Amino acid sequence: MDRTHLDHASQDINLNSPNKGQLSAGMSDVPVTDGAVAAERPMPPVGLTESEEEELKHELLKVEEEISTLRQVLSAKERHASEIKQKLGLTTLNELKQNLTKGWQDVQKSTAYKKTQETLSQAGQKTSAALTSVGSAISKTLGGMRNSTTFKSFEDTVENLKVKVIGGKETESGELHSPGETENTPSQDKAPF
Repeated sequence: MDRTHLDHASQDINLNSPNKGQLSAGMSDVPVTDGAVAAERPMPPVGLTESEEEELKHELLKVEEEISTLRQVLSAKERHASEIKQKLGLTTLNELKQNLTKGWQDVQKSTAYKKTQETLSQAGQKTSAALTSVGSAISKTLGGMRNSTTFKSFEDTVENLKVKVIGGKETESGELHSPGETENTPSQDKAPF
């Protein structure tokens, strides 16, 4: 195939062409088989005269030109809007942030959100009160256990074990000292454990 034949064939690919669906001049030498492609001009649709068909084709051409013009105008307007946004420092991310902020504010103003917030606030207050009372009960129980004979016995056992492991000795005041400490050196560990 020669180069001019390829150029003519590629022109038919343009989807905005008013000749789309028609054979180009370079394609007229393609053989037609079984009547699949008519080499002649197709018959006008049933019920239309040739003049009506020409008028409709002319109107279609005008509409397609208007569509093309509108696309160009829209593209120019979008570029202009983009330039203005860039000058204002409005990026896509900033627009998204603004939209999310506005959306969140709208949600917070809704009745459903306010009711849910009140319910959760009340539940939080009740939970806090319940945990405070449980904490008080546990604190009282542990305080009572510390004064019990079982706890005191356990405390004495741990103290004796400490003496055996560390090897400390008791002074007259009842404090334990490790072997390296003298009686004048104050004990750093005054806890019962």
